[in-house]
Amino acid sequence: MTNNLSVVINADAPQVWTMLREPSKVAQWHGWQAEDLESEIKEIYFSDVQESADHTSLTVHGGDTFELHPEAGGTRVSVTRGAVDHDSEWAAWDEDITQGWLTFLQQLRFALERHPHGKRHTLFLHLTEGKGSAIEKLGLSDLPAPGEPYQVTLGTGEDISGKVWYRTSHQLGLTVHSYAEHGEGLLVVADHPAIKDVRAEGDGSLVIASTYDLGAGTFDAIRSSWDSWRAENYPSSEPAS
Repeated sequence: MTNNLSVVINADAPQVWTMLREPSKVAQWHGWQAEDLESEIKEIYFSDVQESADHTSLTVHGGDTFELHPEAGGTRVSVTRGAVDHDSEWAAWDEDITQGWLTFLQQLRFALERHPHGKRHTLFLHLTEGKGSAIEKLGLSDLPAPGEPYQVTLGTGEDISGKVWYRTSHQLGLTVHSYAEHGEGLLVVADHPAIKDVRAEGDGSLVIASTYDLGAGTFDAIRSSWDSWRAENYPSSEPAS
């Protein structure tokens, strides 16, 4: 499994470009909901950026470049990392950023293909203690290939089903029927040595659940199950946000 910063999205290039150039649209796939998401989006996508006249190339703040190439099946969206000064304070975060783009490209594909006009409500966990693979602890190590259906009982106790959205060297994405009132939500679990915390030693993991149109009670129940699992397996990490 390779970490290829490229996805084919079943949408035309103008649709993809809109998702890259309207802040409210970027907020439906970049990262996860947090107090600083709006300012982060503004800095990365709208501060010191370069756009091509034909709307097929965007170099964001920091030097990474999105390129859009129409092809059979939609639009190939690729990210090329900018040059990294390995003597700078940011060098340690270089692999972290690459892993982030892997996640966000898949979240972009999901948003466009499944909820182009929807508004997501995310649940986020940053597991920093080096307590082992979250993918393994959740019981997700032996799922079928991308595109195939799955059904599994998570380590959280949730029974979930859908299709395997993607898999890379350190990440797994699953569509989840119960994470959306209509259609599916998206669950991303990423664990790799690059996700670390200055207070912790060893590997770390991220969990991002993108839900759509769930009632407050349903969402709170999902959050509770994840937080109970977090407290049992990664007790020093922050509660789900």
